[in-house]
Amino acid sequence: MLELLTVALASLMAGFVDAIVGGGGLILVPALFSVFPGAAPATLFGTNKGGAIWGTAWASLQYARRVTLPWQALLPAAGAALVGSFVGAWAVTLVDPSGLRKALPLILLAVLIYTLFKKDLGREHQPRYRGGREALVASAIGLTIGFYDGFFGPGTGSFFVFLFVRLLGFDFLHASASAKLLNTATNASALLLFALKGHVWWHIAAVMAVTNVLGSLLGTRLALKHGAGFVRGMFVLVVSALILKTGWDAFVR
Repeated sequence: MLELLTVALASLMAGFVDAIVGGGGLILVPALFSVFPGAAPATLFGTNKGGAIWGTAWASLQYARRVTLPWQALLPAAGAALVGSFVGAWAVTLVDPSGLRKALPLILLAVLIYTLFKKDLGREHQPRYRGGREALVASAIGLTIGFYDGFFGPGTGSFFVFLFVRLLGFDFLHASASAKLLNTATNASALLLFALKGHVWWHIAAVMAVTNVLGSLLGTRLALKHGAGFVRGMFVLVVSALILKTGWDAFVR
C-alpha cells in the first residue's frame, strides 16, 4: 500500500508539471525505479506510459476547449509524431543511444540559454506560417521529436514546446497546448509497443492514471489562468531540472 501511495503521489505531481510545460517523467520515472528497484526497466517505462498518457490526453482536451489551436497543422503533426515514435523505438533496438545520453544535457543547456537571452521569446502569439506550410513545419517537428521520444525520451514535451515557440512563432501557452496533442500521440505509440510486449503493470498504471489526471487538471487551470509568462517560467525551471538530471546520469552516475 505504501508503494502504491508513493507512485500515486509522484504521478499527481508529474501530471501537474506535465500539463503546464512537459517534463513529468522527470518526477514519475525516478519514483518508479526507486519504489520497484528489482523490476525490469521496460516494465517500469511501460507502466509510466500507462499512467501518464491519461493526464497528457486530459490536458490536451482542456487546452483545446480554451485555446484556439491550428488543427489543420496539428493533426498531421500528431500523425507524424506517432510514426516517428514507432521508428525511434525500432531504431533503439539497433543502435546504442549512449552517445545521445552525453549530448542531451548540452543540447538542453543551449535551449535554456537561448530562452533566457531571448526575453521576449514566446510571450506573444504571432504564428509565422499559415495553411500547408504551417502543417509541414509542425509535421517535421512531430516526426523529429517523435523519433527522439521513441529512441531516448527525456525532455520530449519541453522540446515540443521550444520548437513550437521558436519555429512556428507560438507563445508558450499555445505551444504547450499544441505539445500535449503530439505528446499524447507519442505516448500512445510507446504504450502500444510496451503493452504488446507485456511490459505494463495495469493495476498500478490505473491508480497512477487517476492521480495523473487530477494533477493535470490543476496544472492546466494554472496555465490557462496565468498565461504565457507563467508557462515560460515553468519551462525554464523544468529545463534546468532536466539539465541537472541528465547531466548527472551522463557524467557522474
